[in-house]
Amino acid sequence: MHTVEEIVGRMSNRGLRVTDQRKTLAKLFADSPGYLSPKDVYEYMGRTYSGLSFDTVYRNLRVMEELGVLEQVMFEDGVKFKLHCREEHHHHHLICLQCGHTYPITFCPMDQTAVPEDFRVVRHKFEVFGYCKDCAQDEASATQA
Repeated sequence: MHTVEEIVGRMSNRGLRVTDQRKTLAKLFADSPGYLSPKDVYEYMGRTYSGLSFDTVYRNLRVMEELGVLEQVMFEDGVKFKLHCREEHHHHHLICLQCGHTYPITFCPMDQTAVPEDFRVVRHKFEVFGYCKDCAQDEASATQA
């Protein structure tokens, strides 16, 4: 899911109305390499669509997540969304806190998790946060200066 056309096509195939607002939202995420907070999206959309409510933006973010177009990640400063990566198999991520670069984790830690017999897992998330090589070097340089 990387192009506006693919995103709009998925909306249409699922019977959603493809409004100008949803097309703009699709373009925003197709053009954004990193994570966006609902506030970021609201401010961007508000420049084009006066009177747009935060609830409408958030509802559309949720719809796009349910369609598998967006991924939601909980950061320390709140929830953020990014375009769903092209990996089709189940996986998790290493996420740089500085630049937002995301690396796939090629195995699922749930496979090594002892789940009690009286608990049924229905979904899970596993993200690891840290600094990529470039950002770690930038931070080390800044502290040495």
